Amino acid sequence: MCGIAGYWSKSGEAVDATAMASALSHRGPDDSGAWADAEAGIALSHRRLAIIDLSPTGHQPMASPDGRWLLVYNGEIYNHLAIRAELEADGAIAWRGHSDTETLVHGIERWGLEATLQRSVGMFALAVWDRKERQLHLARDRMGEKPLFYGWSHAGLVFGSELKALRAAPGFDNPIDPEVLSLYFRFNYVPAPWSILRHVYKIEPGVIATFDRAALETIPPAPPTANNVSYPGITLRRYWSLNDVVAAGADDRMTEAEALSGLETRLSDAIRQQAIADVPVGAFLSGGVDSSAIVALMRNVTNAEVKTFTIGFAETGFDEAPYARAVAAHLGTDHHEMYVGAEDVRAVIPDLARIYDEPFADSSQIPTVLLSRLTRQSVTVALSGDAGDELFCGYNRYLVSRRTWDRAARIPEPVRRRLGKALTSISPSRWDSLTRLPAVPSISQLGDKVHKVGRMLQTPLGIADIYRASSEEWAGRLPLTSSARLAAGIDTPPALRDTAQEQMMHWDMQSYLPNDILVKVDRAAMSASLETRVPLLDHRVVEQAWATPLEFKMRGGQGKWALRQILYRYVPKEMIERPKAGFAIPIGTWLRGPLREWAEDLLSDSALAEQPALDAAMIRGRWAEHIAGTHDRTGALWGVLMFQAWAREWTAG
Repeated sequence: MCGIAGYWSKSGEAVDATAMASALSHRGPDDSGAWADAEAGIALSHRRLAIIDLSPTGHQPMASPDGRWLLVYNGEIYNHLAIRAELEADGAIAWRGHSDTETLVHGIERWGLEATLQRSVGMFALAVWDRKERQLHLARDRMGEKPLFYGWSHAGLVFGSELKALRAAPGFDNPIDPEVLSLYFRFNYVPAPWSILRHVYKIEPGVIATFDRAALETIPPAPPTANNVSYPGITLRRYWSLNDVVAAGADDRMTEAEALSGLETRLSDAIRQQAIADVPVGAFLSGGVDSSAIVALMRNVTNAEVKTFTIGFAETGFDEAPYARAVAAHLGTDHHEMYVGAEDVRAVIPDLARIYDEPFADSSQIPTVLLSRLTRQSVTVALSGDAGDELFCGYNRYLVSRRTWDRAARIPEPVRRRLGKALTSISPSRWDSLTRLPAVPSISQLGDKVHKVGRMLQTPLGIADIYRASSEEWAGRLPLTSSARLAAGIDTPPALRDTAQEQMMHWDMQSYLPNDILVKVDRAAMSASLETRVPLLDHRVVEQAWATPLEFKMRGGQGKWALRQILYRYVPKEMIERPKAGFAIPIGTWLRGPLREWAEDLLSDSALAEQPALDAAMIRGRWAEHIAGTHDRTGALWGVLMFQAWAREWTAG
């Protein structure tokens, strides 16, 4: 896990990308390096977090033996020893060390970049300079675990792991892109291939982008993608496609036994490879299905004690630490936990804009930062249970949306819309209070779920409309003035599966997973110089999951059926089964209390006036509703607060 950066000058003058790498020191505190070709005007730089081969032989930038290829790389290639064996079978190689970086550069020299990446199992973002052809190649892993930004400044083409690296490049003063604000407020994150800054974009997962010198002369008016017409000097191609995997369909002949055996084998292999490092390795543990399954299989395949980490909250309904503690005791892990409260959150909040480097408003970013800091005290690498929901139909919205769709479709539209308005007219806190009545089942965050159903009922009831109503924070008009334009070209992609649940899972894996979940974990962990690994996103596990029929993912109104059955081989069922809580914190309550002063500062008339694209009256109205307790506006307001905090930090620079 590292940070990479580079700069290609339009003028052809000698350049230096050292300052760009320095901005990424948190991603790589162990070593730094830089390389430049003055004649070509290209410079590459690197910050290293040493995980495999801690010696100087893993230093980057790294050149191929023939000197043609220069590589800077962030991530891990878990099967690099198998790739080495294949390289050696084709001819003897004089290895200098045992880093996966050296494996990659030899593979690129032997087979080319695309063929090497197709052989690679891992997470990565990389840049390769071809000295012979004078071309720059940028590439990102299949699922989007590692970030890679690129764009155009006044002086040339720049790229890096985070925006702060681009900002350190010569001539970089790119402003906020007002079109992208419409995307940000829809999702509370900025989806690839966009970034929040004008003329700066993101490499999409599974894509290789190639630039020659002509690319320096013309700035694309919109982000290039692998699906659109190429711009001068720019070519993008996919070396792996999630769409192809999804479109291939499930194996209808697969039996229950084959589904469970195939999943356990693939996931165990992934965990076995990802548990290898030259530094201490541990795992996040919430006590839920996904993280418990990862820890149980990690304990099984490594046959060694595993260090596990969790955080807890004093507030009722949010604390999962006791469940994690019980699972850890059953599996015999070396367990570490930390309880946090509003004071810990207040201490983290000033750091969020710097850590996330782009407006980002998933409030579980806060516990993720705190968990990463706790974990880094003991280990350098942590395995995570992310992606279980998207792969195995785990989110409540998959199940609720389908039931809502089926039942509501029989109700006349005018009646349905009135019912939806009635449900959302009652505040979430009032709905939550019902769960305290003896005759009402205890449902976590009932009010929030009722409001999502209410928004769904007010849509035309196409599955794409229901999906957006269940996942977007601002129902109806966005909090933007008429001067803010809508970004074109992003919407719910075409459905490639027949069932509503699988369509939503696919859409989440294309956007929510890489742009929210993986961003959240990468930035939080790297801010603490911690590497995270996600076994469920091994592309072979992903392919196995999409080949598994839905009946083995969802059964009896409950998701993640296959993953649960595997987990129950190691952990008693009663230790796991409970209402899904997620990695949430009571941020809405804290905004009315200990965080109110901080929020008021960012939502004041004067603060909102600094961003003319924001609809200050609309935002202040939502804030008043939240403070009064008539509505829970946490998600929407958190998006505004994180944008305001980021804009203030970025402007102060």
